[in-house]
Amino acid sequence: MLSTAAPDLLGMLIARQQEIRPVHRFARAHDAGDVATTRWRDRIPLSRPAADEQYAFEVDLDACTGCKACVTACHNLNGLDDGETWRAVGQVHGGSDAAPFVATVTAACHHCLEPACLSGCPVDAYEKDPVTGIVRHLDDQCIGCRYCTLTCPYEVPQFDPKRGIVRKCDMCQQRLAVGEAPACVQACPNGAITIRAVRRDAIVLDNEAGGFLPGAPDPGLTQPTTSYRTRRAVPRNALPADYYAVAPAHGHRSLVAMLVGTQLAVGAFAFGQTPWLGLAAAVIALGASLLHLGRPLLAHRALRGLRHSWLSREIALFGGFAGLAAAYAVLGAPVVGAAVTAVGLAAVGTSVMVYAATRRELWRVDLVAIRFFGTTLLLGAAIAGHAALVIGLAAAKLGFEALHLVRVRDRRNGPFRRSAALLLGPLGRLTALRFAAGAIGGFALPLVHLAVAGGPDVGAGFRFALAAATLVVLTTGEALERHLFFVAAAAPRMPGGVP
Repeated sequence: MLSTAAPDLLGMLIARQQEIRPVHRFARAHDAGDVATTRWRDRIPLSRPAADEQYAFEVDLDACTGCKACVTACHNLNGLDDGETWRAVGQVHGGSDAAPFVATVTAACHHCLEPACLSGCPVDAYEKDPVTGIVRHLDDQCIGCRYCTLTCPYEVPQFDPKRGIVRKCDMCQQRLAVGEAPACVQACPNGAITIRAVRRDAIVLDNEAGGFLPGAPDPGLTQPTTSYRTRRAVPRNALPADYYAVAPAHGHRSLVAMLVGTQLAVGAFAFGQTPWLGLAAAVIALGASLLHLGRPLLAHRALRGLRHSWLSREIALFGGFAGLAAAYAVLGAPVVGAAVTAVGLAAVGTSVMVYAATRRELWRVDLVAIRFFGTTLLLGAAIAGHAALVIGLAAAKLGFEALHLVRVRDRRNGPFRRSAALLLGPLGRLTALRFAAGAIGGFALPLVHLAVAGGPDVGAGFRFALAAATLVVLTTGEALERHLFFVAAAAPRMPGGVP
């Protein structure tokens, strides 16, 4: 039976709904006839930035409720595909039971002063507008290498597999140019998002003072221009809602094949083995790298960024390595062989820098160099049949990787601890397989080789089969290690946690 209090309760709720400030404000603006003209003047600049200024997002954390109207508007206005988002919503938690702190955070591209996407792009598919400071992605230039998704500490660029390119927020610059507010600004019912013209030096000072956002990646990496404002005191223990959440990242199988294959090829030449094996490995590896591109037919553009992109330099050096390897295989000249080895080792060095340039803690130059050059030497020694050296190199490399797992005990929930938690948790089986392959190929099979190598009854066929098995198992182990290198990267990210 319906309670007699129900109509009164319903009437009270309807009356309260009519008093909601955003609705009331919009209705009043509509009745005044200024929705299309003056409504947004307090949310976008009325003039172009001065010489020392640029446009930037300003977010009022006290006004943002996490309704995701900004996300929906951005998606609809820009015609994004399912699963593609240029704006995301998260939360920051902190404080105490007596004085809790919760802030909802909306974030898009931060149009940084020093955009890592721009400096790392091998095809110059990014530009920073000299007047507005907006960082634009040039879709027609992009080859879909996805390197910007690794260099950006805020995971802003999004790969669109249907188009084979990366896309991102451009602050609706075409709308701004004619005095229209961006989609996210217009859609927010609380006016939480604003476009401001800000001084560039003030941005740097604000970032250095820790004024960006609790729990976000270090703003010193790229100098993001977005400002987050609140009139509340932000507690020192404020952290993203998903601070303790870990999930595997993208595996990049084509890059795994490319990295392991090129390092095997360089190792073969470094140990003076048959050039045809090294050449074949290099050709297969470079062919696999093309599968990583969204637009592989435009791969030749990747040399445009030689002045600033380590990825362009890696491509150039491995291309030179393959050419020299082919010449050596045909001519057999010792001077060409020495050049192949030198260029190959330099190319592996650029591979190291491709990932070190992302400035992720897990991909520090020393840590990546140990992995990449370790694989080069280990596989080269296996091809050359140096069983004792293989055992020593395998012990060093597996020991280095095991030390990383111990970081799961770190007190600080930093990237090392999160990565170790992934390797021992969701990726536990793959981690076990990696160590099993490393132990079999790096210890068991080389020990058999040492035990029977000098035996009078051991035929050449058995020795060849044993050497081939050692190389195959070791290569499999290194491919697993390189896959884990990507999926357990524990990349920095903006606060999340709002489903």
